[in-house]
Amino acid sequence: MKNSKPVPGAEAPALTIETNEGEWSLTEQKPKNFTAIFFYRGLHCPLCKKQLEELNEKRDRFEEAGASLIAVSMDSAARCRKSRSDWDVDDLTIGHSMTEETARDWGLYISEAIKDGEPDIFSEPGIFLVKPNGQLYFSAIQSAPFARPEVDAILSMIDFVMKKDYPARGQKN
Repeated sequence: MKNSKPVPGAEAPALTIETNEGEWSLTEQKPKNFTAIFFYRGLHCPLCKKQLEELNEKRDRFEEAGASLIAVSMDSAARCRKSRSDWDVDDLTIGHSMTEETARDWGLYISEAIKDGEPDIFSEPGIFLVKPNGQLYFSAIQSAPFARPEVDAILSMIDFVMKKDYPARGQKN
């Protein structure tokens, strides 16, 4: 099965997804600096809950940094609604029902359930920054839920990159 990784400097993979606020499309985003996409495992993941609650809390800081923000999973609409009601994420745009094909287009690792409460199949975490022109700038793709880049580190990176006009790295494949 396909599981190639997107390359910084190239056009980001397509992403059109249903959210709590209606359809969201990457091509329609017009941030000042970046669209920040946080792919998460789903309702079953306590680390995802913690990360999304922190994103919700720091949403204004992303806006100040010129970055629009979305969290996306393969969870169903019903599981997404449950996350919204059980987690403190009221101000966060959350996408749901991502297909396995879309997850693979983004280079995300795919897992199968190993315990009760997990969906049969879901993607592992990934963080991406996409420039307003649609080019991928940064990616952090993980094969497990642990040791994710901290939200504050992502915000500091955005500030540094914009201040220093730092180019995308990792373009040589």
